Amino acid sequence: MPSTLVITRFLWPLPWPLVAKIVIAVLMLVASQFQYWSKLSSGSIFAPEFPRAIVILFNWAGGAILFLAVMQLLADVALTALWLAPGRTAPMAAEIRYAMAAIAIILAGVGVYNATRVPSLKDVRIEISGLPPQFEGYTLVQLTDLHISRLFATAWTSAVVDRTNALDVDLIVITGDVIDGSLAMRRANVEPLRDLRARDGVFMSPGNHEYFLGYQDWIRHFAEMGMHILANDHVVLQRRGGSLVLAGVTDSTAPATGMPPPDLAAALAGAPVGPPVILLDHQPGPARMAASRGVALQLSGHTHGGMLPGLDRLVAMGNSGFVSGRYTIDGMTLYVNNGTGIWPGFAMRLGRPAELTRITLHKKF
Repeated sequence: MPSTLVITRFLWPLPWPLVAKIVIAVLMLVASQFQYWSKLSSGSIFAPEFPRAIVILFNWAGGAILFLAVMQLLADVALTALWLAPGRTAPMAAEIRYAMAAIAIILAGVGVYNATRVPSLKDVRIEISGLPPQFEGYTLVQLTDLHISRLFATAWTSAVVDRTNALDVDLIVITGDVIDGSLAMRRANVEPLRDLRARDGVFMSPGNHEYFLGYQDWIRHFAEMGMHILANDHVVLQRRGGSLVLAGVTDSTAPATGMPPPDLAAALAGAPVGPPVILLDHQPGPARMAASRGVALQLSGHTHGGMLPGLDRLVAMGNSGFVSGRYTIDGMTLYVNNGTGIWPGFAMRLGRPAELTRITLHKKF
């Protein structure tokens, strides 16, 4: 694990008293077990029940250890190459190690700040073939991966709701992973979502975290708050004689909790033929199947944009190559949102900013 590498290859060679190195090593080991402490605090690694400052501290420490481990690996490769070259080189100077530590600490701090701030507005223009003229310039906000928790609590949620409502859009869609915690834990934190307003309403499709943390309780609660749940279902949006189909599917993790798997055929059953279909699917992986069914636009989240350069390539591998932004697939547009929030177990963003995403629809000519 990264902490072991940092302790053995970075910390131990430093010219410090043994007691100091032991104390720092213990602190690193404690910080590296954040998910374990989270499970002890709530019964789930997805819901760390610590004060927000402690959650931020864990993420900062874990991020610093990760960045330091990467730098140490690169340094070891360089030192090995020098060792194999003619002549021997001196061990890495302590001053270089101090510089590495400072860089890691700063990067982690910036990464946590980027991950936890209220996201800025991102405007996205999407063109759709066959868009009815009545829906030209139609606006919607996509919220996804809010991960409302001790990290993204009531004040943060209120700020997101205020910014969203200020945009005065036609539609609000939420593509899953709204919460991290049970209804008993998060009831007060999600309450600001009740105030979301759009002319055609607020629609939600579930994400994997809803299934991990009490799906039925949460879905009932969200519906009571005024959200329209699209779980293998659709609605027809109408405007002055023009129509759009808005569909949503369940998450691929649903069967593990005894709930129905995603079923696009069921979601579109009975939908009118002709109007463009907008699909809410938390995970972007099945996008090619959606394209084959004639979906015009799929909105997804789940990946958090890959979070960090390099890590985004690993995330893409687990999501059929889709990780952030716009993709064109057999005539369908897939938009993968970086996320409004992020999982509090790894709250780190560098170069992959959170999004408050306003999408404007236009007809493709």
